[in-house]
Amino acid sequence: MITVHHLENSRSQRVLWLLEELGCEYEIKHYRRDPKTSLAPPELKAIHPLGKSPVITDNHLTVAESGNIIEYLVEMYDPGTLLPPVGTAERRWYRYWLHYAEGTLAPLLVMTLIFNRIETAPMPFFIRPIAKGISGKVKTSYLGPNLSANLAYLNDHLTEHAWFAGEQFTAADIMMSFGLEGASTRGAQFQKYPKLVAMLEKMQARPAYQRALERGGPYQLMG
Repeated sequence: MITVHHLENSRSQRVLWLLEELGCEYEIKHYRRDPKTSLAPPELKAIHPLGKSPVITDNHLTVAESGNIIEYLVEMYDPGTLLPPVGTAERRWYRYWLHYAEGTLAPLLVMTLIFNRIETAPMPFFIRPIAKGISGKVKTSYLGPNLSANLAYLNDHLTEHAWFAGEQFTAADIMMSFGLEGASTRGAQFQKYPKLVAMLEKMQARPAYQRALERGGPYQLMG
């Protein structure tokens, strides 16, 4: 039996979505974030030494890291619907987006979140202007332009493809979903890219996505 060690409002939501698309039987063990730090609870370290989510156990095997989990589940349980054939352009795009999601897009979103929090974190009043100045400079000179460039790149790609890897829905779309959902919290910046807005709506309308929400519980990304 597959067990998803599911941290609220996290990347593990897309693991539930994949399992629903695959039609696998699985169970969920829920974990709550620390209300002050938003970090995962120490109980997750009993599953994996780093205490991070997502992580799954499949019988006696523990599998961690989002991309690794998706590759493992597709390799073990996909009946041939979520992985493009070897040697095709679709397979090359599939592999690219599987790595891009966490290698390029996710770091920009995480860094933006961190620098936003720096500006509102408790600190001595005489330090606040310095912290806000540094944070603002990083966001305007690096994070903002790079995030905009990546969103434009994704939007352009989707003008020529129905899904990220081509004309068919694949596990790469599931992998990319968390990044799009994170980018959507940027509000007006995200709305400038109609293909991304439409893709996110299309993803979230899938029955398997909705079933994963029902099983996983409330899901709200931190902006």
